[in-house]
Amino acid sequence: MLTIDRATHDGIVAHARRDHPDEACGVVAGAEGSDRPSRFIPMLNAARSPTFYEFDSADLLQLYKEMDANGEEPVVVYHSHTATEAYPSRTDIAYASEPNAHYVLVSTRSDVPEFRSFRIVDGEVTEEPVTVVDSYA
Repeated sequence: MLTIDRATHDGIVAHARRDHPDEACGVVAGAEGSDRPSRFIPMLNAARSPTFYEFDSADLLQLYKEMDANGEEPVVVYHSHTATEAYPSRTDIAYASEPNAHYVLVSTRSDVPEFRSFRIVDGEVTEEPVTVVDSYA
C-alpha cells in the first residue's frame, strides 16, 4: 500500500496537468528503508513526448547523487499517461528498475485525473491501494 501526503499527491497531479499533452515524470524520495515519500522532485521528460517518458540522464545522475548524500532512495517513481488509462505499458514495465519503489501513474485523458500505484518487480505488475493523508502523524 502507498501512503502519500496530500501536498505530494496534488503536486504530482499538477505536474501531470501542466506538462499535458506530453507525459510528465518525476521521483518522490524518502529516507532509505522508510517507504515514506517525502521529497517531491518533478523532472523533465527528455523525450518531450505524449506517449513516452525518459529521464534526462545527467539530471537522473545528479538526483541519485543527492539522494545518496541525503540517505534517501526513490520511494515513488511517477509519470503520466495523456490518452490512456493509468496502467503500466509494456515499455513502463520493461524500464521499471527500482524493485522497492511504488510506480505511480496519473492519467490526464479527462478532467478528472486517474491516480494509481503499482509495484513492478521482475516484469510482474501488482496494483496497490493508495491512501492520501493530510500529513504523516
